[in-house]
Amino acid sequence: MKIYQTNEIRNIALIGGAKSGKTTLAETMAFEGGVVSRRGAIDDKNTISDYREIELDRKNSVVASLLYAEANGKKINIIDCPGMADYAGEMVSALSVVEAAVMVVNAQAGAEAGTDISWRYTKKGNVPLMFVINQLDGEKANFDETLKQLQESYSESITVCQYPVSVGAGFDAVIDLVLNKMLKFPKGGGKFEIVDIPEAEKERADKYRKHLVEASAAGADDLMEKYFETEDLTIEEIRRGIKLCMASRGMFPVLCCVSKEAQGVARLLEFISNNVVSPDEGKGRNTTDGKHIGVKASDPFSAFIFKTSYEQHLGEMSYLKVITGEVTEGMDVVNSVNGSKERISQMFVVAGKNRVKIEKAVAGDIIATIKLKDVKTNQTLTSPKNTDIIFEEIAFPDPIFTTAIKAVNSSDDEKLGVVLNAMHAADPTLLVGYSRELKQLILQGMGEFHINTVKWYLNNLHKLQVDLFAPKIPYRETITKSVEDMYRHKKQSGGAGQFGEVHMLIEPYYEGMTPQTKYPIRGTETHEMPWGGKLVFNNCIVGGAIDARFHPAILKGIMEKMEEGPLTGSYARDIVVSIFDGKMHDVDSNEMAFKLAGRNAFRQGFKSAGPKILEPIYDVEVMVPADRMGDVMTDLQGRRAVVMGMDSEGSFQIIKAKVPLAEMNRYSTSLSSITSGRGSYSMKFAEYAQVPADVQTALLKAYEAEQKDDE
Repeated sequence: MKIYQTNEIRNIALIGGAKSGKTTLAETMAFEGGVVSRRGAIDDKNTISDYREIELDRKNSVVASLLYAEANGKKINIIDCPGMADYAGEMVSALSVVEAAVMVVNAQAGAEAGTDISWRYTKKGNVPLMFVINQLDGEKANFDETLKQLQESYSESITVCQYPVSVGAGFDAVIDLVLNKMLKFPKGGGKFEIVDIPEAEKERADKYRKHLVEASAAGADDLMEKYFETEDLTIEEIRRGIKLCMASRGMFPVLCCVSKEAQGVARLLEFISNNVVSPDEGKGRNTTDGKHIGVKASDPFSAFIFKTSYEQHLGEMSYLKVITGEVTEGMDVVNSVNGSKERISQMFVVAGKNRVKIEKAVAGDIIATIKLKDVKTNQTLTSPKNTDIIFEEIAFPDPIFTTAIKAVNSSDDEKLGVVLNAMHAADPTLLVGYSRELKQLILQGMGEFHINTVKWYLNNLHKLQVDLFAPKIPYRETITKSVEDMYRHKKQSGGAGQFGEVHMLIEPYYEGMTPQTKYPIRGTETHEMPWGGKLVFNNCIVGGAIDARFHPAILKGIMEKMEEGPLTGSYARDIVVSIFDGKMHDVDSNEMAFKLAGRNAFRQGFKSAGPKILEPIYDVEVMVPADRMGDVMTDLQGRRAVVMGMDSEGSFQIIKAKVPLAEMNRYSTSLSSITSGRGSYSMKFAEYAQVPADVQTALLKAYEAEQKDDE
């Protein structure tokens, strides 16, 4: 295969809604670009992009697929991204290494949930974007309404470069405003016919073209000057203006196609080759120490690993973008993140399930390699003399759906952990970890579909049967008033006995409090608890009632009970304990006796000190279409939410609220149902707050019942 130079490469991501036709478009682009000789179809389960068993089973994309096409002397790398919000991490990864995104929109449905989400991620990443309105041959296709919706929802800078002469079953031509011609498309693809614009379309074409020329002229001062003089630009000048405006997100071009019939796709490839910037004209990549590295073939080698996957018969496959220099087969490189030495044994250009072995790739290209020893997503490869470069990591979205997971067969527990960690390496939006506090294996993902995908992999590929269930809530326990209590531990069963008696004052702790004065404090230890809050331990013993050597044992007993709180077994926090009296025995007193005495005195006193349960409260931001605002607010109020404020972004409203974590279980599923998939949210821990009395009563009863069941 030809080795393409940096200025001959274009990198794009196909994004948009789940049913917009991205995979079909990717397949057709590969066909029109000469990479495949026969187009596959989703229904026939033979596309090169959606080739994994789960994608064939579900008939939608789950993983972003790398493809390419060759057009106009350029290599166009294409990353076909899943459209569902649950797989947004795949899109975020792709957007980090391309110079432009192509938003595919279904002309029959208009802007959908996936369109909204994709727009927000391109805006956040400042990624240049163009729109392709697809499925214009559909019975309910409406170009004008779709265009209006896009402009109102996202930007007035969405600019028509093509519009269809007719839509529906008769679709076969567009007016191309860049070429200022009509293009007629044969069904099934192939060379399109270029003819003059019909008289009946001239008025509409002139109107759209005037707007396009004016928008293009904004790309450069010399173009604007010429536009003011002549009110027109040449084709080459329009292309230059589009390229410049698009690169700065000052224009979002709109093109048309019917990907299933390969109509308009060849022209789309041509448009991309002419109007998307090459990697060396793009934004390059920043390093962790604040430097900016432009894409440049003449510099020493560096590359960024943006994706990892596990492929049957090949094992772990690493996808990388060459940022500087070039890479050749057999080349020795270094992972500058961890210092591991690697050898590039094999390299491939990838067209979905098809892979072509290559010997060399240059700056700007996107390729794959295998058999790297210690390289993961978000890491940097460099030449051995260039190891001070570490590229900034991709900021993946935080997971919003949490579940506990357990192997049905306990003998599979270890295997389950290994498999889930491997899945996390391939998908950083999937988090897994064992909670010592909850005593559960916790799995976090981007939504219920995401978690169900994990379960599908476990069941079907790894033959692991698992149960998913709601995770426990990490409550906290504390007290509200001061009490005194004591406990005598006495045990005699032949031989040496055990004896220890401890008297203590227990108080609630708060910042700036005045120490108690009832008992003179001889020494204070303040312990920051790993789970938050404090324990203040005061020694108020006088006259040697308890020997100093037993004080650490008393503290240890208290600490043990704080780790397993007296009310619900949750962590306790923010307590002051003053040991003011006790008794010893010359023979029977030992550390164990005083540990148990301290533990039990603390437990008894805690229950008498106005105990309360604290629950985690999260700051939640919900982005919701304006017409669903009332329904979402009602649902939040039913979750004990306290609305803190509201904001707006385009046609969306943003609700800011504080919500107890206990009420957020499966919220992503509920929000999707209420908003038809168009709502989204984020959540961040805010504080611990006291639970309402009725909730506390229910929690205490549930814990008591659980303890009885364990007896």
